[in-house]
Amino acid sequence: MSTKQTTGMYMRIIHRYLGFFLAGIMAMYALSGIVMVFRNTDFLKQEKQHEKVIEANVVAADLGKALGMKKLKVSKEEGAIIYFNNGTYDKGTGVAKYTTKQLPFILGKMTKLHKATNNDPLYWLNIFFGISLLFFVVSAFWMFRPSTSVFKKGLYFTLAGIVLTLILLFV
Repeated sequence: MSTKQTTGMYMRIIHRYLGFFLAGIMAMYALSGIVMVFRNTDFLKQEKQHEKVIEANVVAADLGKALGMKKLKVSKEEGAIIYFNNGTYDKGTGVAKYTTKQLPFILGKMTKLHKATNNDPLYWLNIFFGISLLFFVVSAFWMFRPSTSVFKKGLYFTLAGIVLTLILLFV
């Protein structure tokens, strides 16, 4: 005796196994998302000393570009030494010494993946994950039959979640 497979049955099966498959990456995105909330602070960051040799006699205005530092601000110049946020550059030798604050290796990799753009080689993973999350949203409505009280209560929670989202977006 065979039973007819319904759309709801397929949705539940795919939802279940896709959820198991993506459990690790969902945990990674959750952790990196929490860490990224604090990206403007030094929370969990470690200091790292750098010494980089670039060409000599770089002018202060071009120093940030030469060192690959977007937010470099020169504080003063004394003779051949240029002082900038967290470091110095010797025009005569071309040696720049500076300190950066970075997340530990694994957390840094996680946040880099979380912030991936289409220029990153693994950007397709973010697209796949986003589509999977959208599938979870849609397939959740096939977890229970519409005539059950659980489904009806679920609709109230859905409405509350939509209202909360709208409040967060527009307030």
